[in-house]
Amino acid sequence: MSGSPATTRPARPRTSGPGRTLIVFYFIMTIAALARSLFEIVAHFGTAPVAYLLSLFAGIVYLIATIGLVTPGRTAFRVAATAITIELLGVLVVGTISVIDLRLFPFSGDRSTVWAYYGLEYLLIPLALPILGLLFLRSQRRVFTEA
Repeated sequence: MSGSPATTRPARPRTSGPGRTLIVFYFIMTIAALARSLFEIVAHFGTAPVAYLLSLFAGIVYLIATIGLVTPGRTAFRVAATAITIELLGVLVVGTISVIDLRLFPFSGDRSTVWAYYGLEYLLIPLALPILGLLFLRSQRRVFTEA
Protein backbone atom coordinates (compact mmCIF):
# COMPACT_ATOMS: atom_id res chain seq x y z
CA MET A 1 0.00 0.00 0.00
CA SER A 2 1.77 3.09 -1.19
CA GLY A 3 -0.42 5.55 0.73
CA SER A 4 0.04 4.06 4.20
CA PRO A 5 2.87 5.12 6.46
CA ALA A 6 5.73 2.68 6.58
CA THR A 7 6.14 0.70 9.76
CA THR A 8 9.57 1.38 11.13
CA ARG A 9 11.44 -0.33 13.89
CA PRO A 10 13.04 1.90 16.49
CA ALA A 11 16.73 2.54 15.98
CA ARG A 12 18.97 0.29 18.01
CA PRO A 13 20.76 2.63 20.43
CA ARG A 14 23.45 0.02 21.05
CA THR A 15 24.89 0.70 17.60
CA SER A 16 25.54 4.37 18.31
CA GLY A 17 26.73 6.51 21.19
CA PRO A 18 27.19 4.62 24.46
CA GLY A 19 26.39 1.27 22.87
CA ARG A 20 29.02 1.63 20.19
CA THR A 21 31.58 2.81 22.76
CA LEU A 22 30.83 -0.18 24.98
CA ILE A 23 31.22 -2.57 22.04
CA VAL A 24 34.55 -0.95 21.09
CA PHE A 25 35.86 -1.36 24.65
CA TYR A 26 34.76 -5.00 24.72
CA PHE A 27 36.48 -5.60 21.39
CA ILE A 28 39.70 -3.95 22.62
CA MET A 29 39.65 -6.02 25.83
CA THR A 30 39.04 -9.17 23.76
CA ILE A 31 42.14 -8.50 21.66
CA ALA A 32 44.24 -7.46 24.67
CA ALA A 33 43.34 -10.47 26.82
CA LEU A 34 43.55 -13.05 24.05
CA ALA A 35 46.80 -11.71 22.60
CA ARG A 36 48.47 -11.53 26.00
CA SER A 37 47.33 -14.96 27.12
CA LEU A 38 48.17 -16.72 23.87
CA PHE A 39 51.65 -15.16 23.83
CA GLU A 40 52.28 -16.11 27.47
CA ILE A 41 50.97 -19.66 26.96
CA VAL A 42 53.19 -20.19 23.91
CA ALA A 43 56.25 -18.39 25.31
CA HIS A 44 56.39 -19.76 28.86
CA PHE A 45 53.31 -21.63 30.02
CA GLY A 46 55.12 -23.37 32.88
CA THR A 47 55.94 -20.09 34.62
CA ALA A 48 52.36 -19.24 35.64
CA PRO A 49 49.78 -21.52 34.01
CA VAL A 50 46.89 -20.41 36.25
CA ALA A 51 47.37 -16.72 35.42
CA TYR A 52 47.71 -17.39 31.69
CA LEU A 53 44.67 -19.64 31.59
CA LEU A 54 42.65 -17.07 33.55
CA SER A 55 43.62 -14.41 31.00
CA LEU A 56 42.62 -16.77 28.18
CA PHE A 57 39.28 -17.38 29.91
CA ALA A 58 38.81 -13.61 30.33
CA GLY A 59 39.51 -13.08 26.62
CA ILE A 60 36.94 -15.70 25.68
CA VAL A 61 34.37 -14.10 28.00
CA TYR A 62 35.06 -10.69 26.44
CA LEU A 63 34.66 -12.21 22.97
CA ILE A 64 31.32 -13.81 23.87
CA ALA A 65 30.10 -10.54 25.42
CA THR A 66 31.14 -8.62 22.30
CA ILE A 67 29.29 -11.00 20.01
CA GLY A 68 26.23 -10.85 22.27
CA LEU A 69 26.27 -7.06 22.22
CA VAL A 70 26.44 -6.77 18.43
CA THR A 71 23.86 -9.46 17.68
CA PRO A 72 20.14 -8.60 17.83
CA GLY A 73 17.54 -10.69 19.61
CA ARG A 74 16.60 -12.20 22.94
CA THR A 75 19.15 -15.01 22.81
CA ALA A 76 22.01 -12.59 22.13
CA PHE A 77 20.78 -10.39 24.99
CA ARG A 78 20.86 -13.37 27.37
CA VAL A 79 24.29 -14.44 26.12
CA ALA A 80 25.67 -10.92 26.62
CA ALA A 81 24.10 -10.61 30.08
CA THR A 82 25.46 -14.00 31.15
CA ALA A 83 28.96 -13.32 29.81
CA ILE A 84 29.09 -9.88 31.43
CA THR A 85 27.88 -11.31 34.76
CA ILE A 86 30.58 -14.00 34.61
CA GLU A 87 33.09 -11.27 33.79
CA LEU A 88 32.06 -9.23 36.84
CA LEU A 89 32.26 -12.25 39.11
CA GLY A 90 35.68 -13.15 37.67
CA VAL A 91 37.04 -9.65 38.23
CA LEU A 92 35.73 -9.56 41.79
CA VAL A 93 36.94 -13.05 42.75
CA VAL A 94 40.35 -12.91 41.03
CA GLY A 95 40.83 -9.29 42.09
CA THR A 96 40.12 -10.11 45.72
CA ILE A 97 42.34 -13.21 45.71
CA SER A 98 45.19 -11.24 44.14
CA VAL A 99 44.96 -8.59 46.86
CA ILE A 100 44.78 -11.15 49.67
CA ASP A 101 47.68 -13.31 48.44
CA LEU A 102 50.22 -11.16 46.61
CA ARG A 103 52.31 -14.21 45.67
CA LEU A 104 49.67 -15.68 43.37
CA PHE A 105 49.61 -12.81 40.88
CA PRO A 106 52.58 -10.46 41.26
CA PHE A 107 51.60 -6.97 40.23
CA SER A 108 53.07 -5.81 36.93
CA GLY A 109 54.84 -9.04 36.22
CA ASP A 110 54.69 -11.74 33.64
CA ARG A 111 52.73 -13.92 36.07
CA SER A 112 49.75 -11.61 36.40
CA THR A 113 46.35 -11.87 34.76
CA VAL A 114 43.83 -9.47 33.23
CA TRP A 115 41.56 -9.57 36.29
CA ALA A 116 44.30 -9.40 38.97
CA TYR A 117 44.05 -6.37 41.25
CA TYR A 118 40.64 -5.67 39.69
CA GLY A 119 42.31 -4.97 36.36
CA LEU A 120 44.70 -2.33 37.66
CA GLU A 121 47.24 -3.11 34.90
CA TYR A 122 44.46 -2.29 32.42
CA LEU A 123 43.51 1.02 34.13
CA LEU A 124 40.67 -0.70 36.05
CA ILE A 125 38.74 -1.10 32.81
CA PRO A 126 38.09 -4.80 33.64
CA LEU A 127 36.28 -3.66 36.80
CA ALA A 128 34.32 -0.79 35.24
CA LEU A 129 33.39 -2.55 31.99
CA PRO A 130 31.03 -5.23 33.36
CA ILE A 131 29.29 -2.72 35.63
CA LEU A 132 28.72 -0.37 32.70
CA GLY A 133 27.79 -3.31 30.48
CA LEU A 134 25.12 -4.59 32.85
CA LEU A 135 23.72 -1.07 33.34
CA PHE A 136 23.63 -0.61 29.58
CA LEU A 137 21.87 -3.94 29.01
CA ARG A 138 19.35 -3.08 31.68
CA SER A 139 18.60 0.27 30.04
CA GLN A 140 18.31 -1.29 26.57
CA ARG A 141 16.46 -4.50 27.46
CA ARG A 142 13.39 -3.60 25.37
CA VAL A 143 15.47 -2.67 22.33
CA PHE A 144 17.55 -5.85 22.51
CA THR A 145 14.60 -8.17 22.94
CA GLU A 146 12.41 -6.71 20.20
CA ALA A 147 12.69 -8.78 17.06
